[in-house]
Amino acid sequence: MNTAQLPEILQLPLGPLQTNCYLLICRETNQAAVIDPSWDGEAIAGILDEKEAELTHILLTHAHFDHVGGLDALKKVKPAPIYIHSDAVEMLKQAPHSAAFFNLQFPSPPLPDKFVEEGDQLQVGNLILETLFTPGHAPGHVSFYLREYGVLFDGDVLFQGSIGRTDLPGGDHELLLQVIREKLLVLPDETHVLSGHGPATTIGAERGHNPFLQGG
Repeated sequence: MNTAQLPEILQLPLGPLQTNCYLLICRETNQAAVIDPSWDGEAIAGILDEKEAELTHILLTHAHFDHVGGLDALKKVKPAPIYIHSDAVEMLKQAPHSAAFFNLQFPSPPLPDKFVEEGDQLQVGNLILETLFTPGHAPGHVSFYLREYGVLFDGDVLFQGSIGRTDLPGGDHELLLQVIREKLLVLPDETHVLSGHGPATTIGAERGHNPFLQGG
């Protein structure tokens, strides 16, 4: 594989919860996606400018406030279409109210432009992202799988040594575990898992050592 054509992926821990925003850039075309503009939308836009990348997609894994805090500012500067699962729209509308419980404020996020569901493919330059429907942590949660390069952007489904919390509205612990086993653990062991919080991991590492996934 020509390493000069590998996609560029930037992990940006942003905001009060250090929620990971990801920039995915196709270096063959300089087209880019922002996955979960968690906070500081203008700063995200500035990094895109530094990279001379054209934003073509804003992708939301889900709509918890810490994943969309930078959405309004980013959309104003870079008016690319917002993609989300239809089941997550109501939570998106409520995001500022949810943030207020933590004494945090941000503008009401813009409504989505397009809906995604299981099996949808999104093309960012020459890169193809496959949509996986992965609820359990939040209604309408999706993950984005860059199959050719073995990379999964999984929001708050699976973390290094942990899984997404399910004690928030719309959470379902058993459903989350089912989704992880049926949608994520079937991927190759070497698949890189880029989560909404914390460091990257791999499917193989979590299959073998994640305490929530042991014992059947």
